[in-house]
Amino acid sequence: MTLKTIDQALEGNSYPGRGIIIGRSSDGNFAVTGYFIMGRSTNSRNRVFVKDGEGIKTQAFDESKMEDPSLIIYSPVRVRGNDTIVTNGDQTDTVFDGLEKGLTFEQSLRSRKFEPDAPNYTPRISGIMHAGSGHYSYALSILKSSAFDSTSCDRFTFSYESPVAGIGHFIHTYMHDGNPLPSFEGEPEPVEIGDDIDAFTNQIWKALDSDNKVSLFTRFINIATGTYETRIINKNS
Repeated sequence: MTLKTIDQALEGNSYPGRGIIIGRSSDGNFAVTGYFIMGRSTNSRNRVFVKDGEGIKTQAFDESKMEDPSLIIYSPVRVRGNDTIVTNGDQTDTVFDGLEKGLTFEQSLRSRKFEPDAPNYTPRISGIMHAGSGHYSYALSILKSSAFDSTSCDRFTFSYESPVAGIGHFIHTYMHDGNPLPSFEGEPEPVEIGDDIDAFTNQIWKALDSDNKVSLFTRFINIATGTYETRIINKNS
């Protein structure tokens, strides 16, 4: 697999949909994540990220223009102790509740499948970071409709037990724009990660298609202490 910059990973792709990047900063000190949403419809574009405790949630930018809140209003990020959960839907709550019951990340997601938005059948992408007290590992998951039977759910989990400094993994819902939208294929893409949260944030935001990008969340978590810095950019402001 070729290691790419974030710009290279997004180059020429007008609609990767929603995306999660998780990795380790180049200086080795921080667990790093970024989550972005994009939209083609007025309803999807009418959103912003807002802080919600230690996590974030989506909400309508203009309530009067909200048509259908299902699948677009949710908590993309929640925190439970040293665990940070990042997903593209309400399965964030599923993972959080599963961890509370003693289930693993993968076990928690067994109760979920891809989104019921035929003909796209948008994949559910999820990530979890275990960071603090000097230890760090992470995992990414995708639940997607089978290419051979749209009612069948294919489940893939990718675990990274010893994250390498300067490298992250990028997964997104769609390969590119289309009708219907083609689901992500293959393993999460390895991408370069720096050691500055503002540079990381700006790099992702500038690389996203200017017409379709909606919101971006980034976070750097100090692996030694568990403290963190967060950035949020909303196109609607």
